[in-house]
Amino acid sequence: MTLSPTLSISRPSPLSAPIPKLNPKPHHLSFLSGHRKFIHGQRLSFSVRAKPKDLILGNPSVTVEKGKYSYDVETLINKLSSLPPRGSIARCLDIFKNKLSLNDFALVFKEFAARGDWQRSLRLFKYMQRQIWCKPSEHIYTIMISLLGREGLLDKCAEIFDEMPTQGVIRSVFSYTALINAYGRNGQFEMSLQLLDRMKKDKVSPNILTYNTVLNACARGGLDWEGLLGLFAEMRHEGVQPDLVTYNTLLSACAGRGLGDEAEMVFRTMNEGGIVPDITTYSYLVETFGKLNNLEKVSELLKGMESGGNLPDITSYNVLLEAYAQLGSIKEAMGVFRQMQEAGCMANAATYSILLNLYGRLGRYDDVRELFLEMKVSNAEPDAATYNILIQVFGEGGYFREVVTLFHDMVEENIEPNMETYEGLIYACGKGGLHEDAKNILLHMNEKGIVPSSKAYTGAIEAYGQAALYDEALVAFNTMNEVGSSPSVESFNSLIHAYARGGLYKETEQVLSIMGEFGIAINASSFNGMIEAFRQGGQFEEAIKTYVEMEKRRCDPDECTLEAVLSVYSVAGLVNECEEHFEEIKASGILPSVMCYCMMLAVYAKTDRWDDANKLLNEMLTNRVSNIHQVMGQMIKGDYDDESNWQMVEYVFDKLKSEGCGLGMRFYNTLIEALWWLGQKQRAVRVLSEATQRGLFPELLRKNKLVWSIDVHRMWEGGAYAAMSVWLNDMYEMFLNGEDLPYVATVVVVRGKMEKSSTTQDLPVAKAAYSFLQDNMSGAFNFPKWNNGRILCQRSQLKKLLSSIEPSTDGSSSKSICILSNSPFPPPGTKISPTDVDSGRYNGTSSDATSRTRTELLTSTV
Repeated sequence: MTLSPTLSISRPSPLSAPIPKLNPKPHHLSFLSGHRKFIHGQRLSFSVRAKPKDLILGNPSVTVEKGKYSYDVETLINKLSSLPPRGSIARCLDIFKNKLSLNDFALVFKEFAARGDWQRSLRLFKYMQRQIWCKPSEHIYTIMISLLGREGLLDKCAEIFDEMPTQGVIRSVFSYTALINAYGRNGQFEMSLQLLDRMKKDKVSPNILTYNTVLNACARGGLDWEGLLGLFAEMRHEGVQPDLVTYNTLLSACAGRGLGDEAEMVFRTMNEGGIVPDITTYSYLVETFGKLNNLEKVSELLKGMESGGNLPDITSYNVLLEAYAQLGSIKEAMGVFRQMQEAGCMANAATYSILLNLYGRLGRYDDVRELFLEMKVSNAEPDAATYNILIQVFGEGGYFREVVTLFHDMVEENIEPNMETYEGLIYACGKGGLHEDAKNILLHMNEKGIVPSSKAYTGAIEAYGQAALYDEALVAFNTMNEVGSSPSVESFNSLIHAYARGGLYKETEQVLSIMGEFGIAINASSFNGMIEAFRQGGQFEEAIKTYVEMEKRRCDPDECTLEAVLSVYSVAGLVNECEEHFEEIKASGILPSVMCYCMMLAVYAKTDRWDDANKLLNEMLTNRVSNIHQVMGQMIKGDYDDESNWQMVEYVFDKLKSEGCGLGMRFYNTLIEALWWLGQKQRAVRVLSEATQRGLFPELLRKNKLVWSIDVHRMWEGGAYAAMSVWLNDMYEMFLNGEDLPYVATVVVVRGKMEKSSTTQDLPVAKAAYSFLQDNMSGAFNFPKWNNGRILCQRSQLKKLLSSIEPSTDGSSSKSICILSNSPFPPPGTKISPTDVDSGRYNGTSSDATSRTRTELLTSTV
């Protein structure tokens, strides 16, 4: 950045004394001129304001808009724009001699001023000074002084101002005001004051613009309040009546300095003078009294206007409403709303939008709905901004279907959605896994000729990923590239997490490779997805290597990272490593989530550590920080099994829904895992039902005349056991009821490239599902040669097996293959083998396997 050049005044002319040098005063304000930012491709570069000695020519490719000016003016501007550094101004103007008026030249200077091209303006100005036919007028001098002042070139401003008398140009209030503004906007308010005195001595009367300029310079420069009031009194004494800008300038000074009483005095004087306040006025009042924690004073001032018959307009109430909304003060905000209605001021769309956003942020969704209905029956028509707020509010609240309904309502009301609308819609669909709705919205955009942004496509990728529609997610990603919407790190991460939840670690590695080709840096979310992909795919050693690599790259792990690493140890059955990592999470100051507790409970149960499991469960029950921990702990113990108490559990599940399907899937997987291994099988199945009711695991069940399938490739072992138990029991019940069996019954355990691998059968979910089916269906299910990601049973074998199952002899009416019940929790000190609480007879974590896995992981981290 470049500091403003020091003031340099040319030698005085016989007709005019020079501008006095700036006298040092205590209220001097130093400044830095602002910088401009330009984007070149994907890089950011910064340019600084030019020093006086630099010559920076404008872009020759810049041409003036056709039809904006007359032909001659337009031609001159374009010629000057393309003039090389040493090109001749005289030659450019030869053909225009005596054809252009000074008014035409003024337009040329204004065009270059709008571009900030002071160099060309100054060259043209110097040329005109040497000519007779186009000698600059006072108006052109004023334009030049203003332009150079905006660029911080105060020495050149002063030079041009000093030259006016020698050029036979009489200074007026406009040229004086331009120079005053040049110094004022650059922080030199003392010089502005000296120039004000100077113009009076020169018998040039200041006008309202002059005083407002000086007042603004002094207010921004730090002149004390008494000095500002002195200027205000001086202008009134001179017969110059203050206007709206004058009062707003004083109120701005009050806001910056927290002067409450003074702001109230200015506002009352303003009303008494018949000046109508605007939104800027009220903004300064709110800022002033907001700093003083006394927003009620603004309400009082508005009431004073109401009682005096001077009804404030809607913007005044909206500014105050917005201030209360930012503080989250619903009671006070609604008080202003009712005050406004009682005063007879009609609320507009902006008013309702502020309140809708406030209620939404605080999770009061019923109030949002009620207020929106009130808005629709009033005269305030909702606009796109209103719907955008509603879409954001309900999307963040987990009401994803309601978001889509809002979009249809918006279309019916003939309100044109904007890009923010579409992005909010598809983002909500992504969180909620509403892939069909996301697809339809993209089609709607295509019909309207709107190219979806990368954020919109990211939402679609997320939606497809939540539903395990991997091909569709990849098509959406590729389409984003084809239409020119560059993928962001969020786009890549959405695809990574889509694959990761299903254990498609090979596809995840491929996405990571493409990410590097795009030059997009991997962040914590990327690493988290990789760890999850390796864990779900049974590549525990690679998962831990990824965590180590994350630390090497100095990418700070977040809470999700710590949970992901714990899940690796938990699924691998490494109880000691789980305990160590769990304690590290606590030591970092983070309260371990319910998911972390459930992972620990599961690994304790699988390794026959019942005393530790009871101790940890008691820790959840006595947690004073999180109600969710308490509720989930009591649910695991069976305290909420009756319908009335189960509502507490449903409340937690509903609150969890607002976080989206991604978190929900992890939550339910860990919770069901803990319940199953703790022997709470019936409760595990109930929780699985709650998950599917909320749109999770949409791929779980497929049923038609040819195939009955269950897809457990995104589940943990406990979830897979619970889901397959229900599936087999339902199949058996339908068989007993005389319903036709399918030609093929299928269990999907692996998806993606690993379906063709011979090692697939050894992956955790595949191995667990196969053993479960062997134990409960006597070898009827097997891996086909053509696909290692599915376990199949033909109709003939299925019918034969189901027919051979003997009815229950315990007198129960249950038609079940798998008995689902809740085992009592063993008292402390009890030894129970994990095989008593697993899938029946299968123990998925043998001691040999656990020991081998632990050795591999510990070796990999060295």
